[in-house]
Amino acid sequence: MTASIRFGLDHLLEEPALRRPLAGRRVALLAHPASVTRGLSHSLDALGALPDITLTAAFGPQHGLRGDKQDNMVESPDFVDPLHGIPVFSLYGEVRRPTDAMMDTFDVLLVDLQDLGCRIYTFITTLRYVLEAAARHGKAVWVLDRPNPAGRPVEGLVLRPGWESFVGAGPLPMRHGLTMGELARWFVATLKLDIECEVIVMEGWQADAAPGYGWPLGERSWINPSPNAPNVSMARAYAGTVMLEGTTLSEGRGTTRPLELFGAPDIDARAIRAEMQHLAPHWLAGCVLRECWFEPTFHKHAGKLCSGLQIHVEDPAHYDHGAFRPWRLQALAFKALRRLQPDYPLWRDFPYEYEHDRLAIDLINGSELLRRWVDDPAATPADLDALTVPDESAWAAEREPFLLYR
Repeated sequence: MTASIRFGLDHLLEEPALRRPLAGRRVALLAHPASVTRGLSHSLDALGALPDITLTAAFGPQHGLRGDKQDNMVESPDFVDPLHGIPVFSLYGEVRRPTDAMMDTFDVLLVDLQDLGCRIYTFITTLRYVLEAAARHGKAVWVLDRPNPAGRPVEGLVLRPGWESFVGAGPLPMRHGLTMGELARWFVATLKLDIECEVIVMEGWQADAAPGYGWPLGERSWINPSPNAPNVSMARAYAGTVMLEGTTLSEGRGTTRPLELFGAPDIDARAIRAEMQHLAPHWLAGCVLRECWFEPTFHKHAGKLCSGLQIHVEDPAHYDHGAFRPWRLQALAFKALRRLQPDYPLWRDFPYEYEHDRLAIDLINGSELLRRWVDDPAATPADLDALTVPDESAWAAEREPFLLYR
């Protein structure tokens, strides 16, 4: 990474010429706790301090604009910001799409959301929803771009038609390799939206540069974009570990390393790791899988000692960004458990992101294909590759015209 990296927010704040098209227009902001400047001021406060910007509203996605709602399906209310005196509308409360009344409060919406580079992360869906609403209402959307901390690698099955949901914004693979600005360009093109959509680009972002491979390690502070996204290691593993939300295994919520480890009281993690190594050793490349024990303080298996595995991707001597495939690794763990304990109640049946009729694991993967592969005793890692590699290749080609950083 270069030492001169500027995120979209800082670029807009430091370049008055970029803000001139906002003169005389009512401006709203969609942001969350990680929406901060290089100096760690929240974007709402930094933009509100500019005399040439008229802030008239703000929006918060899942987990809220300022606060941290701990779990999924914990809604945030609307409120009036006490400092700026403007309405703050929740897009994860009574509604997930902005209402007509909300849209009437602004002319230009600035979107400043730190993403994790994974289709399941709901900020992507919120971006789609506000773009669609803005197109209907004749409003403009400007995306203040930020890094994809998972970098450019592509992995996972593409969401199948009919499987769209709040955790599935469109036909993307699990790990898509785009920034929010690039995703906005893709949404506008694929949804054929007639909209003024601008991207305030980053300067100096090199997605493939060590040691961050997407995140400027050593240059910018990491702020949790959601409560269980505490570091870059989690962001790297998330495209796989997010699938744990659809299982009875703990994903580490209630520990200090959420979504970097997994386990349960009634599994043998050492045996699972050995079976994974036997089935597909090449799917374990680029990381270290360490046997561990943990006791969640809340959420699944709270107060119970769990046998588990932690995915280590922080040590440069062990982490290989190009070789690490978190989605396959986690799928392999499910397969190993199913082979060792065929009747294990792996799939969690519960309301997931307001869906009641489909299994969470299927919503997360955008089809039933992954679950069927895990549950089929005859299915091999090569069979999953046969399904997935064509999706990954097609997506790599499809996204090419929308890349803003080479």
